[in-house]
Amino acid sequence: MAVWLDGRATAVIGTHTHIPTADARVSAGGTAAITDVGMTGPYDSIIGVETSIVLEQLTRGLPVRHQAAKGPARVCAVRISLDAATGRATGIEQIMDPEWKRKM
Repeated sequence: MAVWLDGRATAVIGTHTHIPTADARVSAGGTAAITDVGMTGPYDSIIGVETSIVLEQLTRGLPVRHQAAKGPARVCAVRISLDAATGRATGIEQIMDPEWKRKM
C-alpha cells in the first residue's frame, strides 16, 4: 500500500495490534510508512487479553470469552515530520514508551 501511495499520501501506518516492526521509513516520493506501529495497551498480555484465557483457548481448542488484561500499559506510536508546503513526509520516528505506568 505504501508503494502504491508513494508521493500521494503523507503517511501509511499499518497495525495489527502486535509487536511493532522496525521498518519505519520515508520513501523517495515523501510518504512515511511503517508496517505495524504496534499495540497500545496492557503489555503483559496476548494482544491485550489476559494470557491465561488465550492459552486456555489455544491448548483446549474451545471458545472462551476474552477479557482485557490489567496492568501497566505501553504506548506504541509514530511521530511524523512533514513539509507543510508540499504535504510530504520528511521524517518518521517510532515511539515505544515502556515507562508509561498508568494502571488499566
